[in-house]
This record gives sequence, C-alpha cells and structure tokens, in this order.
Amino acid sequence: MTTLDTISVGQTVEVGKIRGEGTSLRRRLLDMGITPKTKITYVRCAPLGDPMQLDVRGYSLTIRKSDAALVEVL
Repeated sequence: MTTLDTISVGQTVEVGKIRGEGTSLRRRLLDMGITPKTKITYVRCAPLGDPMQLDVRGYSLTIRKSDAALVEVL
C-alpha cells in the first residue's frame, strides 16, 4: 500500500490506515486530524525535501516525511 511520504506535490489522497499501534506518534497524528477517510492534499515541500506541507480539513499542516511514512493512503 502507498504511504503519505511517497505521493507527489499537488496530489490529493484519502487516508486508509495509520500504522504504529500503541505509539504516541500515532496518537499525535490522529489528534492533528489525520484520521481514516480524511482527504489530504500535498501542497509543497521544503527546499531540501523535508518537511512536507499538507492541507488537512481546511488547515495547513507540516509534518516530517518519517512521520508521514506511518500513514497509508488510498
């Protein structure tokens, strides 16, 4: 399955699952609004490729690519 860190700039995807059961990072991603069936648009990335800026539920969210690797998308 594809993960959030592998999508292209401008692409819109739907969250399928968040890996990392029982970790505080998973809880943090859920608290930031990255929940299953949420639409996410990859807006842009930093000049060196990390972090990535996302549009989630109408607000701008910036996360590291290592954190985005836990989010499986459809």
